[in-house]
Amino acid sequence: MEITRETDYAIRCVYYLTRNRDRVSMVDEIARSMSIPKSFLAKIVQKLAKVGIVKSFRGMKGGFQLAKDPIKLNLYDVIEAIQGEVFINRCAVDNKFCSRRTRCAVHPVWKTIGQRLMEHLKEYNFELLSHAER
Repeated sequence: MEITRETDYAIRCVYYLTRNRDRVSMVDEIARSMSIPKSFLAKIVQKLAKVGIVKSFRGMKGGFQLAKDPIKLNLYDVIEAIQGEVFINRCAVDNKFCSRRTRCAVHPVWKTIGQRLMEHLKEYNFELLSHAER
């Protein structure tokens, strides 16, 4: 599994919105603060809004705000919102992808590692991350 640049930026954005959840934040403010290209971030926040992680506000004082309680929002949620299902090897999640799964010694290993990774990513909620040392 590889965290894409887009996903990294999405995590930075959600982190920023968590730390500033009492107000609406504009894209250029988030981009500047988190070192994210503004045009790229504009596309990312739209994806995050579509899945209900952030909410958008239009108008002069428009921008974005966290839509979920940060304690209920974790790294897995953001990764899945941007990249789709999290997995180590496609054969572990898509039976049509590999015809060897019933006789492959590595298949159950991929499933176990994938499950542990998913559980570990879910342990890191944004409330916890917002209080971590910088």
